[in-house]
Amino acid sequence: MVPPPPPDTARFSLFGLLDAADSAALAPLLRRRRFDAGRLVFQRNDPADEVLLVTAGQLRISVCSVEGRELAFRIAVPGDTIGEIGVLDNRRRSADVTALCASEAFALGRADLNQLLISRPPMAMGVIQFLCGRLRDTSEQLETLALQRVEARLARLLLRLLTAGGPVCGEMQLTLQITQSEIGGLIGASRPKVNVAFGVLEEHGAIRRCGKTLVCRLQVLSRIAETADA
Repeated sequence: MVPPPPPDTARFSLFGLLDAADSAALAPLLRRRRFDAGRLVFQRNDPADEVLLVTAGQLRISVCSVEGRELAFRIAVPGDTIGEIGVLDNRRRSADVTALCASEAFALGRADLNQLLISRPPMAMGVIQFLCGRLRDTSEQLETLALQRVEARLARLLLRLLTAGGPVCGEMQLTLQITQSEIGGLIGASRPKVNVAFGVLEEHGAIRRCGKTLVCRLQVLSRIAETADA
């Protein structure tokens, strides 16, 4: 049997800055994981024993109140990293992660990651840069919530789900795995406002709706996503 090709570690946000030697050291430590749609991958306060590098599908990252109210604050797509916080600070999981559809990831254990960071300083610097990028993303998200219209926030979310770091051009189809209420939680808007925003995107020719499937014009979405004036 021919062994599978080694994973392209450069595609993952946590390890995108590695050189060839560091990538070669990392690849044998990764274990492939598969998750069925609806599977709870891990829960808040679970032990944080591995980092997940998403290769396929979509995973919802959320928290739940004691009253049972759930707030989804990120959808992880291919190229994203999940679970690095608890692994790096040696504490428990800070959120729930659920597979929205059939999904795949590579898992990297805490002990293996720690050994790599100790033995390979350039890799540790790459992780620091990744964490700084996360802080910048959080600042931009707060700016977006304060300054952008709901349709612009919705366009940004759709682009993220569609492209996952790829080119922004042409048309693509997207089957939504989340409800309008969940979308509202992600972009800071009520469900009725999300529904109106979908209508605005449709009026501008950015999307066509066919049930849960959207036909999206990426350049139009990108233009709307850059507008401000909340």
